[in-house]
Amino acid sequence: MDDLFYMKMAIDLAEKGRGFTSPNPMVGAVVVKDGKVAGKGYHEAYGKAHAEVNAIDDAKKDSFGATLYVTLEPCNHFGKTPPCTKKIIESGIKRVVAAIRDPNPDVKGNGSEYLKNNGIDVIFGVCGKEAEKQNEIFIKYTKTKRPFVMVKCASTLDGNIATKTGDSKWVTGEESRQFVHRLRHYSDAIMVGIDTVKRDNPELTTRIDGMNGLSPVRVILDSRLSISEDALVLNKNSDSDTIMVMSNHAPDKAVLQKKNRLEEKGIKIIESPAENNLINLDILMDTLGLMGITSLLIEGGSRVIASAFSQKIVDKIFFFYAPKILGGDGVSICRGPGPALMRDCLPVKEVGIQKFGDDILIEGYI
Repeated sequence: MDDLFYMKMAIDLAEKGRGFTSPNPMVGAVVVKDGKVAGKGYHEAYGKAHAEVNAIDDAKKDSFGATLYVTLEPCNHFGKTPPCTKKIIESGIKRVVAAIRDPNPDVKGNGSEYLKNNGIDVIFGVCGKEAEKQNEIFIKYTKTKRPFVMVKCASTLDGNIATKTGDSKWVTGEESRQFVHRLRHYSDAIMVGIDTVKRDNPELTTRIDGMNGLSPVRVILDSRLSISEDALVLNKNSDSDTIMVMSNHAPDKAVLQKKNRLEEKGIKIIESPAENNLINLDILMDTLGLMGITSLLIEGGSRVIASAFSQKIVDKIFFFYAPKILGGDGVSICRGPGPALMRDCLPVKEVGIQKFGDDILIEGYI
């Protein structure tokens, strides 16, 4: 067995924490001694022990003289838990193989240097690309303090997300919809426009078969605060918050009264710059980042999706295509002005394709 084998094992372990560790990264760790796995662990949830601690505790005395494989540079600072470097040194680990360095510029290299100064051999780069992709949300947020933004849509083969009457139930099949609920579980927040709320009255919660998934914070773009106070997103029992984003232009008395009523119900209201009744999403990303939201899943509607692309806030796409042709004047994926020339389209890179039943998912990076 070599370093690559054990690091892949650590990456698989880290994946078990997806959706539970934010704002922390997903991390997996494996302790290996004399060619055998002595201990395994991963960061199970925010506030709980880090992967290195769990793996060393699992290995017990076999950690002495062993190699620790970990997907991210061990921390050397106090947070919710003590620094992992101290645990590593006390355990007698003699070699640490880490996939990537900590992306935080304030602590990058501190952990590895501390370990080296205490006689532990440290190397980086094994499965580095895989580890970076696994923690792409954490890395972007750590470097920019802005959320990693994903756009999800479900459309017919001819690019419609709803009929001309607004009917969209259901474009795709059950398998695709279950995957979308997993995307919600993986995301800190989900965002839709007020038109989607008025048309579908969605709950925007997470419902995963056989799993207690976490529901994201619900962000509703509603520049005029025109939402019905009976809407499910304002009244649904959920552990997650609802945030209404309204224009910061001076509202009239009725809107102010409604704002006060919603806030009394525990609804958070953000007043944000808007133009032509469309919220400036670029500025909003800074605001959401300051609120600690590390990832955002945009689910629509077509004007919101178009604005997200035009304002260049999107990092990743999940486009589901069902084997259906509407063949008429439905609601397109994006609604709004676009470029005049094909060469000015936004390119999608690192394209991947999955199949869910008869539906096709295309994912990639902007």
